[in-house]
Amino acid sequence: MADDQIQKIVAGLPALKDVKAVWAVADDRVARGDAVFAADLGIALARTYGTEGQLWQYRSVFEHLLRLLATTTGPDNLAQALRLISSDAVTTRELDRRAASLLASCHEATALAAAFTGRASEEFRACLVHELVLRGAAVEDTPGIAGWATSPHWSHHPLGRLPLTRSDVEKHADLPGYGLGGSCHSMPYGPSESRGPSVFADVRVPSAKETTTQATATAMGKAVANWAEGSNGRIEARVFALAEPLDAASVPTALLTLALESLRGAGKKAPLSVGVCPPAQAWRVLFAAASTGGAYTSGSFGAYGRLAAWQSLAALAGSSGDATAAEAEAQVLDCVWYEFDAGTTWFEQVAWDIGLAALSSDGRRLAVLAATDTD
Repeated sequence: MADDQIQKIVAGLPALKDVKAVWAVADDRVARGDAVFAADLGIALARTYGTEGQLWQYRSVFEHLLRLLATTTGPDNLAQALRLISSDAVTTRELDRRAASLLASCHEATALAAAFTGRASEEFRACLVHELVLRGAAVEDTPGIAGWATSPHWSHHPLGRLPLTRSDVEKHADLPGYGLGGSCHSMPYGPSESRGPSVFADVRVPSAKETTTQATATAMGKAVANWAEGSNGRIEARVFALAEPLDAASVPTALLTLALESLRGAGKKAPLSVGVCPPAQAWRVLFAAASTGGAYTSGSFGAYGRLAAWQSLAALAGSSGDATAAEAEAQVLDCVWYEFDAGTTWFEQVAWDIGLAALSSDGRRLAVLAATDTD
């Protein structure tokens, strides 16, 4: 019987040196239409082993069961995936974020409306709403989701300040693809192979005074904070006030005069590449960094990655922390944006290198964010 098999798996899990046989059992049961078995097994394992210092066998099997149910089409599989993640034995904020990303990538919004009528955490629902928004779903028009998404009761939630529609700036987000065997995602940053070193004009640039505050630096670095906190990353986030308006074409030269740690030695000793980019590209880079993480971090997934990307982008543009989403976006669109990379020793030049700069519309404020990570 199913219960006997589950009990046997749970009892024998710590002794296993390979869990692929357990995966195969679950795969077979789900293929034969028994999604309940996979959810029951996941809940039973969580009740026994889902504590601090979790067994690697438990983590591996539970992740497989979650992916199996979440990425396999069919209403029964979806229903059991929702039952699994809403169980008291397994609910965590990190699981809510990961599960919302998995489900939104594999199921239509209309099918996921079940999460807003059944038993599910508010955190999971908030994440699911914005994972769907990133994928272009009209959540405000989706029966079963619209009522919850537009209700003021969750406006206090950190994600509640994000708009329920995707802006033009967000339309080229690199969203992960999920399957039973793993996930894949783009990395729209790293050492440039398409651009050669920039040629810098011998032009006079106005003097600059650094105006960075800790609060501003923290806000600018939100999207890449996980690189430094959970991996080997470094971040440089700085703001400068210019004595006179800076011409947009002179920004590459100006970057060399700001005594940036990330660009120490750039220009004559190390190649520096600078180019204008649309705001959407700056957001895309920040979103990828926040949502997918660095060398040793998995990121915040789509919903919180969206929030962090906007926090960084808005701070780079000089938007105040209490600005509305519309106000912040307007200020972002008013700036001229640049991407840069350099062959300096500050950048690890492995795969995780970011250089962004934003020049205000009046040419009197220049904000710079550099980040790097390595394995």
